[in-house]
This record gives sequence, structure tokens and C-alpha cells, in this order.
Amino acid sequence: MEAVGKLVIIGGAVNKGSFSEIDFDQNVEKNLNFFERGILRKIIDESRLKEDSVIEIITTASQIPQIVGPEYKKAFEYLGVKTVNVLDIQNREQANSDAIVARANAADVVMFTGGDQLRLTSILGGTRFHDAILVKYQETDFVYAGTSAGAAAASENMIYQGTSGEALLKGEIKTTQGLGFITDVIIDTHFVQRGRIGRLFQAVVNNPRTLGIGLGEDTGLFIKNNIMTAVGSGLVILVDGRFIKDTNLTNIELGEPISIENLVVNVLSRDDQFDFNTKDLKIFKSQSNPISIPY
Repeated sequence: MEAVGKLVIIGGAVNKGSFSEIDFDQNVEKNLNFFERGILRKIIDESRLKEDSVIEIITTASQIPQIVGPEYKKAFEYLGVKTVNVLDIQNREQANSDAIVARANAADVVMFTGGDQLRLTSILGGTRFHDAILVKYQETDFVYAGTSAGAAAASENMIYQGTSGEALLKGEIKTTQGLGFITDVIIDTHFVQRGRIGRLFQAVVNNPRTLGIGLGEDTGLFIKNNIMTAVGSGLVILVDGRFIKDTNLTNIELGEPISIENLVVNVLSRDDQFDFNTKDLKIFKSQSNPISIPY
């Protein structure tokens, strides 16, 4: 069954968000990393009740929730949202409580902050809170938004460990089960800035059915009805393993370099679209279909 809800997955910036500048209030227009290309605005516009929607900021992944939560709350309120709450779930007992489940059921949007995606899944995975937001995403006009760890954990499987420099050595990338909002993809974040292309290559060659998604900072994907649209100021890298012809993966020892023949890489920028069903890429400002530019 195709989900009714929507996903907004963002490549992240820094662990404590983008609103920590000491002169935020005085120079707000200069400090809106996530506003520049409309990512937070997009979340609001796609929510059920727009500025009247209830947004819950989930800070579970972060080591500094007391900083992250209020900054995102301030950001959404600056854009006109009337009800923004911070939900800092620190253990599985809380995630299974009636009070937390009630807040999940009342929310129109959940926004998962950055931090440690393994912390996120180990605390929330399989809890009543997790079940509640999965059902809302599947059955209602609900928005799951996540940045950095919150984006990486959105898929059925996720990368939780692996250095960039050693990423194409067999066994260097560790994966585990994510929160399961989207299947047959694996997502990596801070992608361009931290040189993580090799991590995604190995994740895809391990199972070529999986589409690798690399998100740059201040960049994301809006996903609805299996159409992925790039949002933000940077790049989205798609790694497609369906056409791999050969690899040495199963014939080398752990720690040895991996060879891959015919791995396909696509690059998306703002407003480009990828159809997850047909695997067709549509470049918004394509040279094949040039847009008219007034002089």
C-alpha cells in the first residue's frame, strides 16, 4: 500500500542546528540556513493545516537536546507556526507511555533532529511511539521530516558506522535496520561536505536493489507518491546499482578494496525529480527542454 503521508529528508548542517549564532535575533535573515532555499517552509506548506499544524520536534538523536529543540522551535515559529513542541524522548519507557503516544497522535508533523541515528533507532524502534507515527504516515496526511540522523534513520535500512576514507574496503560500512518509512533505499547525510561517496557505493554493491541517496547539507528530498523532488541549496546524489556488471565483493577478504563495474550515479539539484517507480530522472532546467529566460 502506498503511503498517504510525505517525507522530507535533509542532509543536515551541524549537530546543534543552524540557529545557534549569538546574534540570531538581531540578524535573523542571515542565520536561516534551513530557510534559504525553503526547506522548513516546504515542511510547513506540505503539512495538513499549514501554520496551524501541530509540529513536534524530536531531539532523541542529539547529545544537546536543550540547545537543538528550542532553536528549531524558534525557527518554525519565525515562519508563523502557532504550535511547536519539543519532545525529548530519552528512553524506551517514555516512548511507550500513553502521554507520548497521545502527542504523536495529535501531531501533523514530526521533525527529527540530527545526532546519532543508532541512538534514535535503539530508543524508538518498535515502541508505541514508533508504531503511532508509522500508522499516521501510512494512512493520513502526515509529514515525517528528518535532518542528518533523522534523515538517515527514515529508511528501512541505514548506515550507522563507517569512515569516509576507508569506505570502499570490504566490511568498513556497518548497516542496521532503520525506522522503515521508505524501503529499498539507503540514505547518507552531510554527503558532499564529508566525502561519503564511497560509503554509499559499498552499501549499494552489497545489495544492488537498494537505491543509494546522498544528501548534501542544507539540501533534501521531498517524497510524495514515490516522486522524489530535490529541495534546498546543494546536491542530491543517487547511486543506482541495478546495472552493475561485475564486482570482486565476494572473492576478497575483509579490509581489501572493492571493485565495481558499471555503477550508475545521478546528481540532482533544486526542483529536479526522480520517479522511484519508473527510475526516471527529470532535470528541471534541462538542456533538452530549455526554459525561456526573459531579457
